[in-house]
Amino acid sequence: MKRTTRCALAIVIGSTSLSSLAEEVQETMVVVGSRTPTQISQIPGAVWVIDKEQLQQQIESGADLKTALGKLVPGLDFAPQGRTNYGQNLRGRSVQVLIDGISLNSSRGLSRQFDAIDPFNIERIEVLSGASSLYGGGALGGIINIITRRGESGGPHWHTEAGVKSGFNASDDLDGRLAQSISGGNDRVRGYLGVAYQDNGRHYDADGNEIFPDIAQTDLQDNRSIDVLGKLNVKLAPEQSLELGAQLYRSRFEGERGVYFPNLDTADPDLDGAEIRDGYRSDRNPATDRKMVNAQYHHGNLLGQDFYLQAFHREEEASFQAFPYPVSDGSEFRASKQNTDLSGLKALFDAALSDNVSLTYGADFDRERFDASQMIFDKAVSDATGGLVQEAVNVEPRYPSYQVDTLAAFAQGDWNVTQALTLSAGARRQHTDVDVDDFRGIPGGQNDYDATLFNASALYDHGNGHQNWLRYSQGFELPDPAKYYGKSADVSVANNPLSAIETDQVELGWRLRDGDWAAQAALYYAWSDRAVENARDLSVSVVDDKKRDYGLEGAVTRYFDNGLEAGGTLHLVRSEQKSDDDGWEKRDARYASLSTATAYVGWTDYVRSARLQANHAFDLEDAADREIEGFTTLDLTLSQQTEVGKFSLGVQNLLNESYSTVWGQRAAMFYSPYYGPEYLYDYQGRGRTYALTWSLEY
Repeated sequence: MKRTTRCALAIVIGSTSLSSLAEEVQETMVVVGSRTPTQISQIPGAVWVIDKEQLQQQIESGADLKTALGKLVPGLDFAPQGRTNYGQNLRGRSVQVLIDGISLNSSRGLSRQFDAIDPFNIERIEVLSGASSLYGGGALGGIINIITRRGESGGPHWHTEAGVKSGFNASDDLDGRLAQSISGGNDRVRGYLGVAYQDNGRHYDADGNEIFPDIAQTDLQDNRSIDVLGKLNVKLAPEQSLELGAQLYRSRFEGERGVYFPNLDTADPDLDGAEIRDGYRSDRNPATDRKMVNAQYHHGNLLGQDFYLQAFHREEEASFQAFPYPVSDGSEFRASKQNTDLSGLKALFDAALSDNVSLTYGADFDRERFDASQMIFDKAVSDATGGLVQEAVNVEPRYPSYQVDTLAAFAQGDWNVTQALTLSAGARRQHTDVDVDDFRGIPGGQNDYDATLFNASALYDHGNGHQNWLRYSQGFELPDPAKYYGKSADVSVANNPLSAIETDQVELGWRLRDGDWAAQAALYYAWSDRAVENARDLSVSVVDDKKRDYGLEGAVTRYFDNGLEAGGTLHLVRSEQKSDDDGWEKRDARYASLSTATAYVGWTDYVRSARLQANHAFDLEDAADREIEGFTTLDLTLSQQTEVGKFSLGVQNLLNESYSTVWGQRAAMFYSPYYGPEYLYDYQGRGRTYALTWSLEY
């Protein structure tokens, strides 16, 4: 990658001088737009870049990774606050999340893509809004590519960071984090090693009440995580380079607080009247464990072209906590564990065919293996202890195991018609083989599917800092094989092949770059003829329902003298589905995205800084009158640079707003009343919390 600098198209924190801002925007290079280093000004689409300073300021306010991104990236929904990022869509549709170009999405959708890395090890985050097939399936709403930190020349360079966060509600209302990195090298070899540790306590809402655990998708209370990231960059020859990377990430519940159900051991058992108590113990606890290795080779002149080759392997284990399933005599607790292995190769050529025409083409191959188990807990022990003690009596398959092999070829061409006008077009052809194992007496089998997707765009540069673009693009997703098969012998693998669910999108965009303003906005319209829906038993089906999302996303920043700036983001989205009378109605509130807005004012003199930020989620109501209530929160961050490091004080939810998270309100719709009363799933937002952070680079 060429030198990456600050991108003014994202919401910046004011650490660059105004005189150099426009120049730095021109130099900003990203890979998310075309899979090769490309200036943002050459990409016909809405691209947002969050650098490490912007991200760090949000983390210092008390946010986690997905919360920070929800507030910084227009079009991306606000975060659910738990472990899951279910429903955190981009432009109303699912988003593909990558680390250094490696997809964290899987055929089995777990919605834990952000429970994957500590922000300490992130260099920047690149976001491409809108449907895309650049990296395969899952990017119906866009792509988020997390770029990890790499070694610097010279050194050794050290970076130490420590922080605490609390709402001061009780002695266990305390989160702590500690991180350390070292990097160094020379012109030939550079290395980086970073270790980040996070230890969470209990969380409390605005009324000072302990927040009920998210028993459906798990949360991050009493959670311990460690992220170890290493990178080695080697210059093999003047035009050849090799980057090797490895990551170990573990995020696990290690507490003793759990939900106590007083009525399990009664003549008429139910899940009413639950409370949080000490004494929780289970043979299977919530966890996310991930190992990843990555190798990237670049040759700057192979057959007269730029050549990129990437090989990778990812192993992931995701565990859930004891969950009450209804049975004839009450509830039986079970907890699943799901394992995914993903390996692949990506090859790409970037060729200049003439002074005005370029072509990018290549091929991808990956193999994904999946299996899942379900631990059944002793009902007598669970009932006698009110669900606080969960002892395993059996482990059985949870979903059918499967293997998915995917081979894809793609090509993208760009033609500079004039100095101002650039036309682009491309296609991706993907073939996938699915091999499903037998499951609980239901035969498995093999099938395959193909997907062909296209894109076309026009980009016009007015030469005065303004640009416009018009883009048509397609993205796709694959129905979850684990939930699609194995539920009934009537849904056989051979006779019910999976097929790609395609989304088409058109987009009209505008961006502005100059010394005083940074702005970007896009109008979009996305539609599809089929969709994946969840049944009451949590299986999935493909339905022939037409759905559409349309809206406006944008961000603006105004830079004033003396280090003062102000700005905000806006995302107005409308999600609809075709009704029985052939009209359009509001989409089911369990799936539709909320419109959001942020506004902030910031100041810095490069020694001290301050930022006040407001975040607002609008109300949402669907055609069945189910409603998700919006909310407004304020965040404040203050920092002071000293001779012994930087000290930051952050306050999240400054006005102590009481609200239910979007995920909590959706979970109540998904799981209640079949799996228990609403209050069990209505995951509350955290009240006012204070974060103190110290960091030192030396």
